[in-house]
Amino acid sequence: MSKDILFSPFNIKNYGLKNRMGVAPMTRMSSIKDSVPRQDVLDFLVTRAENGAAIIYTEAIVTDYESAQGYPGQARMLTQRQIDAWKPVVKAIQDKGAVAIMQMFHCGRMAWQEVNPANRVIAPSPIPPKQNNPLTGKPYPVPDEMTKFDIDHVITGFVETAKGAVEAGFDGIEIHGAHGYLINNFLSSYSNQRTDEYGGTVENRFRFSDEVIQAVHKIVPEDRLLIFRISNWGVADMEVSLFKNKEEWQELIKLLSKAPIDAISVSTYGYKDNALGTDRNMAQLTREATDLPIMICGQIYDRASAEDALTDADIVLSAKSMLLNPNWVEDVRSGKDLPLYKSEEANVAYTDTPLP
Repeated sequence: MSKDILFSPFNIKNYGLKNRMGVAPMTRMSSIKDSVPRQDVLDFLVTRAENGAAIIYTEAIVTDYESAQGYPGQARMLTQRQIDAWKPVVKAIQDKGAVAIMQMFHCGRMAWQEVNPANRVIAPSPIPPKQNNPLTGKPYPVPDEMTKFDIDHVITGFVETAKGAVEAGFDGIEIHGAHGYLINNFLSSYSNQRTDEYGGTVENRFRFSDEVIQAVHKIVPEDRLLIFRISNWGVADMEVSLFKNKEEWQELIKLLSKAPIDAISVSTYGYKDNALGTDRNMAQLTREATDLPIMICGQIYDRASAEDALTDADIVLSAKSMLLNPNWVEDVRSGKDLPLYKSEEANVAYTDTPLP
């Protein structure tokens, strides 16, 4: 590995990244009106591009006005007003030499009726998370088991949101298949106990993801990026391994690698933790199963951790450090002694306090 791997260029498809560091996508509740984020939240993305990040992800954008929303104040990219709000942000990010990527998701069983426009929660199976909802203090509702009609309807929401991102000028689109949200609900046997063609084997559980990818791919121009994010943990029932073993994970990665995507983004608690009962970390297990570029995040907070993470991945993403330290990229470049932030410190992302 070269001494300055972090600040060496890297190509994904036809995009040349100026370095290997990016702003990870984060779930937010920052829309005050019309599903458009607050100005300081949009400015935060531009500032991080200006301050050296090579990839700038949006917050997670919900994909429809029916069942996708799982938290108060989430953003969408479906109406002209929403698209027009993002256009200058995208252009400013690109003008600063960074690649702009829209991440989209459906919250699935992580929703509750009161925040959902359809007053409805849907998932592959009628199985709620075991823990209580930290935002309501109550049990999560039992979701409706999705029918084929529901599945097709949800896919349409992903397609329409992708169209919005294309119209807004984004360089890429990421399908969020991680953290216990809807796509991940289908992928994991923990939340998917269907007996039809969408349940059972890894291949069947991947079917919904593949249908989303294929439908979105059709409307994304050939010169834009399509990325898929995946994890072995969810934001509820965090201690549960969503995939049973290394074999299941690698079979899924191989299926993903046959789909028309340009990179895989792997979200972890800690990038170097041994995973799935092996002595290998998630990036290593993923690399064994794919030749696609790999992004990694999870406790990457200073120069040493970022360089170490690039032993097994191609790009490092940071959430908390990028969120709380506007100058993180330059602080990493200079080798500054930097803190490993705790999750509680990042709660500013979910308040009315302007972002740093």
